[in-house]
Amino acid sequence: MTDDPEAWPRLASDDTAAEAVRIISGRLADALAAQGLSLRQTAAGSVVNRQAIADLLAGRSWPDIATVARLEDFLDAPLYPHRVERRIAHGERPSRHR
Repeated sequence: MTDDPEAWPRLASDDTAAEAVRIISGRLADALAAQGLSLRQTAAGSVVNRQAIADLLAGRSWPDIATVARLEDFLDAPLYPHRVERRIAHGERPSRHR
């Protein structure tokens, strides 16, 4: 999801959708660490497949909205960014119509 897979999820993406997934992944990792939860515990509590969680954390897959909703509910933590801001080198905002 980034030009440098080794930098996931530290390096921001220019793609709006990939950036949203990167933020979700980072927030998920933070929530798991803060709550001391394993992937197995999170999968059992959220009814989300453990491998799907692992793939999201590693940047190998994009979650669907049901997965994000189930994880947010179980963790009682916001994962989905309400708005993803893209930063362009020239400081310009991209047009909504491409």
